[in-house]
Amino acid sequence: MSAPTEGLTLGAVSAIVEKKILTDRIRIYRPGTPVFNPDTGQYEPGPPVTVYEGPGAIFPANGPAVVLHLAGQAYVDDTASRYRLMTPLSAPVASREDTVTVIDADDQAAFGRTWRVIDIGETSTLSIVRTTWVDQNTQVAGA
Repeated sequence: MSAPTEGLTLGAVSAIVEKKILTDRIRIYRPGTPVFNPDTGQYEPGPPVTVYEGPGAIFPANGPAVVLHLAGQAYVDDTASRYRLMTPLSAPVASREDTVTVIDADDQAAFGRTWRVIDIGETSTLSIVRTTWVDQNTQVAGA
């Protein structure tokens, strides 16, 4: 039996989504190697290391999350501001605790906001874009 030659391939759908939906430019970065400060005698975070810079989009994930607490302990990734970061499949997979920021977008309110990666990017056999769960760090307008 031969493979069908009609219709869209996943690659074709990915290209359409990247062009029409991943229209913002985002940056994913993580703290650099600690640097010793001789004035304080302490190690301080080094300059951030950019993991990815390119097309992407941030989408809210159906409003605030509700996570039940057990024995008074918060779930490790409990958040009231869960979002989904979407990047092309060609983008590297973000790591837990990486930071995401929007560096160019039509919506000016997106600038200056940051999100913390709370889990590595999802994957599946039918992926069109990479989805990564993030938590918004900045909760104040203009922060």
